[in-house]
Amino acid sequence: MSGTASGAEAIVAPVVFLGRDAVEKVRPPKTYRLPELDSHIRTSRTRAEARIMHEARAAGVRTPCVYDIDLSRCSITMERMDGPTVKAHLDEHPEDAPAVCKEIGRTVARLHSAGICHGDLTTSNMILCPDGTVCLLDLSMGKTRAELEDIGVDLRLLERAFSSAHVDLPDAFAGLMEEYYANIRDPKAVARKLEDIRNRGRYT
Repeated sequence: MSGTASGAEAIVAPVVFLGRDAVEKVRPPKTYRLPELDSHIRTSRTRAEARIMHEARAAGVRTPCVYDIDLSRCSITMERMDGPTVKAHLDEHPEDAPAVCKEIGRTVARLHSAGICHGDLTTSNMILCPDGTVCLLDLSMGKTRAELEDIGVDLRLLERAFSSAHVDLPDAFAGLMEEYYANIRDPKAVARKLEDIRNRGRYT
């Protein structure tokens, strides 16, 4: 994570917090919304994202550590993670795909087993850490107490991300899902839900 980046609803920039390298994510006001509604939306989303990150870490999923939350600015200051995005790493080192994808499978299984979905599960929202573990970024669209439908949608998003961004790695994705199913509760139910979601897409 380096440099300033602007997304649809937030600006992420490197900062120093109490002498430590950090990242600050700020949700700026949206002028097209009523001020009271805008403040409520930005505050609730900031609070929810920090809570999801905390719960994911408690479940053993690697996410940036939250250092500070400022609801008056709708900002989260968090740990700056070293390493490239998984997408960038796989683009440059496709030979690492089998090992990296198995680690993704274990990480996502741990997240889903804790009843948490990510909401935007792509390899651009994952950092490959120096020790080979995967850190999940940007859980702003996630939710806790996720139902089977939410988990299936998460997996379908990841599957589609691989089919568009990593077209040359179909075997690696198959390995990812094999590792995922080996570490998730009731894999048959999850597989049925994923197939159901695929079928909906084919006939709509």
